[in-house]
Amino acid sequence: MRHTIIRTLYLLGGFIFVLLGIIGVLLPLLPTTPFLLLAAFCFSRSSERLHQYLLNQPTFGHFIRDWEAHGIIPFKAKIFSTVMMLLMISYPLFFLPFHLGLKLLAATSVVFALWYVWSRPSCPKTSTNDTIHQLETNLLE
Repeated sequence: MRHTIIRTLYLLGGFIFVLLGIIGVLLPLLPTTPFLLLAAFCFSRSSERLHQYLLNQPTFGHFIRDWEAHGIIPFKAKIFSTVMMLLMISYPLFFLPFHLGLKLLAATSVVFALWYVWSRPSCPKTSTNDTIHQLETNLLE
């Protein structure tokens, strides 16, 4: 019984995160990919069929597969997210009369988000054995 309740909660969470991801496509301030990553996590715990659907989805599937396999954020996505974060925070910081504490909180949040994004690898790490195997394969061809 407990397992069924937990699985149902993960399934419900997966649908909610997919819905938030879809809304994120339409609203520029709401991110899409993090919600789809959370949906994939929830579906991996509740429905293998829905998890596979997200993994094989043509637009975002490769991002989810790369994240699950290697914790990768592609370089182009890092550039795009950096530019968007800086653009979105610049106007309120410089031109709107918010309290200085709120401006500092917003700037600190963006700095930590950028640190996290740029601390993730951009491509899978290859071990020394993989590199040697690739070199041997190329030499034999």
